[in-house]
Amino acid sequence: MMKDEFEQLIEECSPNCLVSDMFLPWTTDSAAKFNIPRIVFHGTSYFALCVVDSIRRHKPFKNVSSDTETFVVPDLPHEIKLTRTQYSPSEQSDEETGMTPMIKAVRESDAKSYGVIFNSFYELESDYVEHYTKVVGIKNWAIGPLSLCNRDIEDKAERGRKSSIDEHECLKWLDSKKSSSIVYVCFGSTADFTTAQMQELAMGLEASGQDFIWVIRTGNEDWLPEGFEERTKENGLIIRGWAPQVLILDHEAIGAFVTHCGWNSTLEGISAGVPMVTWPIFAEQFCNEKLVTEVMRTGAGVGSMQWKRTASEGVKREAIAKAIKRVMASEEAEGFRSRAKEYKEMAKQAIEEGGSSYNGWAALLQDISSYSSTAH
Repeated sequence: MMKDEFEQLIEECSPNCLVSDMFLPWTTDSAAKFNIPRIVFHGTSYFALCVVDSIRRHKPFKNVSSDTETFVVPDLPHEIKLTRTQYSPSEQSDEETGMTPMIKAVRESDAKSYGVIFNSFYELESDYVEHYTKVVGIKNWAIGPLSLCNRDIEDKAERGRKSSIDEHECLKWLDSKKSSSIVYVCFGSTADFTTAQMQELAMGLEASGQDFIWVIRTGNEDWLPEGFEERTKENGLIIRGWAPQVLILDHEAIGAFVTHCGWNSTLEGISAGVPMVTWPIFAEQFCNEKLVTEVMRTGAGVGSMQWKRTASEGVKREAIAKAIKRVMASEEAEGFRSRAKEYKEMAKQAIEEGGSSYNGWAALLQDISSYSSTAH
């Protein structure tokens, strides 16, 4: 529906290139019409796209006898195992025809586009930048973490949209806590749990014995267990609505981040040097979990096994409490923390002058300039 107006805008503005989200595949044709390169923005990690590409090529899920038996994803730099239940059902159909028309269009337009930009940085997943470049074979540039462009408190507080809590009130509460003592719990804007699962989460959080900040979407509060807020008011802060996530994660009081492993949240956790308790739900989140827990080794999973777009459930309070304690207070916790801090330093250096993402950005501009001069 946007196509005509969009092409009119290209005609008026004469841009040198077009950057568009993967879910707007029709923009490839619009760019071609005006002889400018279309660059895709995928919004996820190199790692996830390499895993998906390998599964698509080799279909290892066909070699297991049950949905819960693990299969190894072939030809990757690390041994990555998944189960059928952790992988998108639409990606497991026998024929290409099983794909939704949208996914098919996305894939075809990716192949026709000039290249892909990633909100990531080379040092974070260097093996997979190399693998993506050589095996997937699409031109690419890593220019992240983009959240590190937000330098001051106001910038950080308003990442995404206006926060539901006064950022200074939030910081004051965090300032009163010891270093690395708080668990931050947030599942992004699209995760959908059953009421029973949310109650298990509340009880698991309470059983972990850790202080916490828990972000709850507005309208989702009715299911809180009776007396939960009263019992945890000394050691817990509940934010209803949108939270200033980047600001919170950057605070030294945060010791762990319970996350659904969406890429924005994962990268914000990495940039802040915070270990993670991983709880993937759908999309490529199960891949991002493996990056955190097995490649980076900066966190532990709650044992989420079921790829589910809505009404996600099945993780017990005991598993939640155990994973939180493991990341916050076990013998492994120090290792999680020190590795997470190393990645934080790498992220910071990547966007500074001469860093890998700084150079990636320069290379992108150079490529667009070269394309423009040859096109005209």
